[in-house]
Amino acid sequence: MKIEELEAKVKILENQIRTVKDIQEIEKLQRIYGYYLEHWMVPEILDLFSGSPDVALEWPEGTYLGQYGVKRYFEGDGTWNKQNDPELLHQLMQVSPVIDIDPDGETAQGRWYSFGGVAKPIGGGVKQGFMSGTYENEYIKEGGKWKIKRIRWMLNFWATPAEGWVKPERVVAIDPRAKLTEPKPDIPPSDFDTSYPSGYIFPFHYKHPITCKKTTEEQYNAALRRAKGKESGSQAQ
Repeated sequence: MKIEELEAKVKILENQIRTVKDIQEIEKLQRIYGYYLEHWMVPEILDLFSGSPDVALEWPEGTYLGQYGVKRYFEGDGTWNKQNDPELLHQLMQVSPVIDIDPDGETAQGRWYSFGGVAKPIGGGVKQGFMSGTYENEYIKEGGKWKIKRIRWMLNFWATPAEGWVKPERVVAIDPRAKLTEPKPDIPPSDFDTSYPSGYIFPFHYKHPITCKKTTEEQYNAALRRAKGKESGSQAQ
């Protein structure tokens, strides 16, 4: 084997090792985010995000832009200090990752499921339930460390259990007129409801691993929107 061929093989191997290491670091980053989220540890959460001006949070209720938008969301609107509320539980497990490192080696994308138990103090009581969602996130390497650049999260379902982990007297204490409030997002949400049973497919950042073709969620989602439009039109008549 010629020295040039050997050097090429070594380079390929080095790239593969680097990619595996990057994927492992991103998986660790996202899981750490989940642990901080459980008790709404705001300073620790904010330190996981990039310093890029393109940082953003895309939630069902709307999009928060830039570092200030991220900070504003996690700190809240002043009506409820989540970080210091012992009754808050936001235990969303970060599972089933699919991570792809971009060719530049400095940016990446990842898809995850999140699932877990949530308890939210509201209206003098505590609202409890199980939550499932899907992430399509972007990451960027800064100073040799991977950070979160953009979180896109779509709610799959929220289910209230017949019996939960919150004491019954705290559940029944909820004022039915109370509503949870968040800071106003920079961009309003889509008018298309993505939660079960909408049939909406959260778009994939990656192509089919075997066929290398783009997946068909755009076609499904377009058909759902057309159907919704027709249904709205018939109701309006």
